[in-house]
Order: sequence, then structure tokens, then C-alpha cells
Amino acid sequence: MLGLGADSIPMVVQSRTPPPSMMGLPNIPPSFDGYSYLLFKLGPLQLTRKGLSAASTAACLTFSIFQSASLCLTTTTPEQLAFALQWFMKPLTYVGVPVAEVILTLLLSLRFINLVRVVALGIVSRRINWQQLATMETVDVFFTYIRRIFKNIFNHAEQITQAMTVRGFRGDSSSHKIYFSSASSAPIPNMVSLMTLVGLIGAAALSEYMLI
Repeated sequence: MLGLGADSIPMVVQSRTPPPSMMGLPNIPPSFDGYSYLLFKLGPLQLTRKGLSAASTAACLTFSIFQSASLCLTTTTPEQLAFALQWFMKPLTYVGVPVAEVILTLLLSLRFINLVRVVALGIVSRRINWQQLATMETVDVFFTYIRRIFKNIFNHAEQITQAMTVRGFRGDSSSHKIYFSSASSAPIPNMVSLMTLVGLIGAAALSEYMLI
């Protein structure tokens, strides 16, 4: 949809100079033979080279974001993510940023990701033959999946609420200390990863500078 809608509405422009025919000049021939800015047209929508470039860029960025998040959650525990984020955001407490609330919200949010994964694995393990299902049967399985996810989320949220209430939590995150079950990982791999990240950022900035 981004590719079809990025350049479908033509810009309303008016040339400031008269056309060459009115001035007695021949029309300017095309620069390249076989070049077409418009790839194909579908009713009011049209796919141009600009739309294809915008759609492919957005698709690559979206894929990279989701895969990076999935890889991060697969290789790093929620406690380690919260520990690292707290370490980076600790200086912001001096300017009034509620770091404790952010860390607590992150930990609570990561607790629910595994619930969705468990329900999805349950459907995959049943090896449902989707090709033999009718349309209404597919819709029924989909809504059953959504209902099961929300049911598990609400039950898990109630259990977390009761556990936090029993431990004396009353809504003030700064008055409670968050204990992480796992500390930070080894310092040498952290330094190597940080240097690699800095190198990638530097290479990307240098390539942008050279292209300009």
C-alpha cells in the first residue's frame, strides 16, 4: 500500500516558462531509451520508482526492527535488559526522569511476551491443516487464539497484581528496590559488542557523509 500510494496523486504544478512549441523550439528528446518512471497503474493507484523505493526501504526497516527485537528477547533475559536500561538511564534521574517507573514498566511488559509465544506454539504443535479449513473455521480458530491470549494475559496480570500487593507495593516505584535475579554479563563481550556498535554507527555516518 505504501508503494501504491506514495506517488499516486500527481503534484499540481505550473511551469513558469512557456512550452517549447510556443517559442519555436523543438521538444527536448528523452535522455534514456526505455526508461519509465511509472512501473504500472492500477485504477487511481500507480506504482512508480519513487513508490517502489519508499516501500522497499520501509519493508527492510520494519523487518530489521522486528527481527532485532525478537533476537534481543531470545538471547537476553528480561532482567538483563532492565539492568542495562537502568544503568544507561541512571543519570537521567537528576533531571526528573522517573527511571524506576520505566524499569518497572519494562519488566512487567516483558512478562507478557512469553504468554503470546506459548499460545502460538500450542497452535503450531497441533499441526492444523489450514488448507482444509473453511473460511468460517479459520476465523473461528483465529478468534479462539485471540480469546485465549487475552484470557492468559488477564489471569497473569491478576497474579502479578496480587504478588506486588502482598509485597507492599502501593504505586510508588521509587520507594521499592528492584532486585534483578541475574546481573550483567561478562565485561569483555560487552566491550566488544559496544565497539562493534560504535564501528557500525561510524561506518554508516561516514557513508552518508561521502554520499553527500
